[in-house]
Amino acid sequence: MSRAINCTRIGYVYLPTTDLQQSVAWYTANLGFELINSFEDRGSMLAVLHHPHKHAPALLLIETRDAQRFELSRNGRGFPVMAIACLDIEKAHRDLTAAGGEVEDLHVLGNGEAKYFYFRDDQGHLLEAAWSIWDTEDEFREGLG
Repeated sequence: MSRAINCTRIGYVYLPTTDLQQSVAWYTANLGFELINSFEDRGSMLAVLHHPHKHAPALLLIETRDAQRFELSRNGRGFPVMAIACLDIEKAHRDLTAAGGEVEDLHVLGNGEAKYFYFRDDQGHLLEAAWSIWDTEDEFREGLG
């Protein structure tokens, strides 16, 4: 008996912003996203950003008047709302630190099988940059990157 799978992957992630142009500029300059489209939806602007990897979910930045910093709480401490896979985690750490943002220390797990650090975007959302030996390789989209 085969099981039909209707939902196959995460399609996109929403993050709010009070300044859409500033956030688009931050994500493209610091994390390698590319702006695909922007348009009005239900009374506010949104921007669709993609990484050049073929199977990466899209990031949708939603403009709002409501200033809010997204982060989860894990045992009373901040925990990121999204993790971004990095091919070279040390370079990502150096680059984000040099850009002047709020960047925490790089952490190594086990015997170096995984590495990560937390950082905040231009709106203060808590994000994670991560690398591990278990990360899957992906193809690049045509026309991006």
